Amino acid sequence: MIFFTVLGAGMLIYWGVCTVLAFVSDCDLELFFYEKFGKSPRRLKGKVVFITGASSGIGEFTAYALAKFGVKLALAARRPNELLRVKRKCLELSNNQLSDHDVLVVPMDMTDFQSHKRHFQYAVQHFGHVDILFNNAGRSQRALWENIELEVDKQMFDLNVFGAVNLSRIALDHFNRVGSGHIAVVTSLAGVMGVPYSGSYCGTKFAVHKLPKNIHVTLLCPGPTFTNFLAESFTDKPGEKYGLQVQPTDKRMTADRCGYLNAVALVNKTKESWMAIRPIIPLAYMMVYFPILSRPNYIYKLRDSKNDTEINKKD
Repeated sequence: MIFFTVLGAGMLIYWGVCTVLAFVSDCDLELFFYEKFGKSPRRLKGKVVFITGASSGIGEFTAYALAKFGVKLALAARRPNELLRVKRKCLELSNNQLSDHDVLVVPMDMTDFQSHKRHFQYAVQHFGHVDILFNNAGRSQRALWENIELEVDKQMFDLNVFGAVNLSRIALDHFNRVGSGHIAVVTSLAGVMGVPYSGSYCGTKFAVHKLPKNIHVTLLCPGPTFTNFLAESFTDKPGEKYGLQVQPTDKRMTADRCGYLNAVALVNKTKESWMAIRPIIPLAYMMVYFPILSRPNYIYKLRDSKNDTEINKKD
């Protein structure tokens, strides 16, 4: 009887601590533990990371976080001038740990599937190998689901899903030949609990959560982050961008903090990591385990600091 009393008290204490940490932390409990007590990203020094979508946003700031620890980088995106800017910043932040040869610029379009192997092999030939593929390229969305044209759905899946799947298969072939490797995919908390006014986007993120895991795969799920994603977001029409800027008063995680947490997740090889400002992490836990508590209007306000009626004004 005493055993079960002690066991019950221990469980209550455990769940109490977990609940408190969920409300005070800006990441899930596993990542919180690894940041405090796990391996430091400096253990990645000398590794080669191929980052897609590296010219801005989370990809850019993850590159900065890794460069600070002497990680060699292949920076891939469509805009070569922006990639060169990011490269210069990476070399500066590395504090002489990296040379010009250690940061490679790879101009590529993730929707040009036929070019993926050539670009990845370019990095392999340059460095001799690649250790980690960091799939980050993608775009968000703001649109009413019933108004979205099918071509937009196709474009989003080409970029957010099939691009990552195709490049991951190419990387997997390389990893199998060298005997090791790690694939990371930036998905979103929208792929965990869904969010309003991003029907196609949520579909692409849920799809990425089904990637095969025959090698080590890390799914990175950021919440609202200070990047230029909103201006570049898809709408309901092909070729159209949402065009609004993230406001400084919005409640979002900084891209710098998100990049660092990504580095922590990579070095500790987590399977899935969440990161977002309070109170989004405990909300995500509640929505996963108690979906009846879901309130779309509240989620949209947390996500974009707006009411759900504002999407109609934009449309």
